[in-house]
Amino acid sequence: DGSTPRDNPFVGRPDVVQSIWSYGHRNPQGFAFHPVSGKLWATEHGPTGGDELNVIERGGNYGWAVVSNGLQPGITKSLQEGMQPPVVHWSPSIAPSGIAFYNGTRYPGWRDHLFLSALAGQHLRRLEVSGDKVVHQEVLFSEFGRVRDIVVGPDGCLYAVLNLPGQRLHDTTAGVVIRLNPVDSPKN
Repeated sequence: DGSTPRDNPFVGRPDVVQSIWSYGHRNPQGFAFHPVSGKLWATEHGPTGGDELNVIERGGNYGWAVVSNGLQPGITKSLQEGMQPPVVHWSPSIAPSGIAFYNGTRYPGWRDHLFLSALAGQHLRRLEVSGDKVVHQEVLFSEFGRVRDIVVGPDGCLYAVLNLPGQRLHDTTAGVVIRLNPVDSPKN
């Protein structure tokens, strides 16, 4: 109904906007809920590097514009007490955008893994997650163009949206939607 939920972290504090859930974010791009924990994960563009992947917690301060792993005039620290550090950060920038957790059955070895599209990096990345940590990262493909978004389709396959490479970016830049087809694993 558009009202502020009564369990928001800042409800009842007259000095804070009560609709705020978390703060200190810089240019959030992708959001996805973990299929097991239910926690909200997000990607953010950093300033000249320092792109982030965060687990967004109730009332959390994510540090912008006090701390950063990127280069920003006036910011000299990457950590400060009371501010949440990123789960992962990337420098140089990969310009992370859309993210999706995989919870289908078409790629059984990738269940509950996080998939991340990258604009500047022009790649699709798979991240293995354990709890609130990334324990492994792998680039699945690159150099086919800026990867804007990734979703799990109703057929259980992953679909990515790309801008075609080598073209000037503007509102009418040509793009494609691709499907990642599962491949049977060789039998040992």
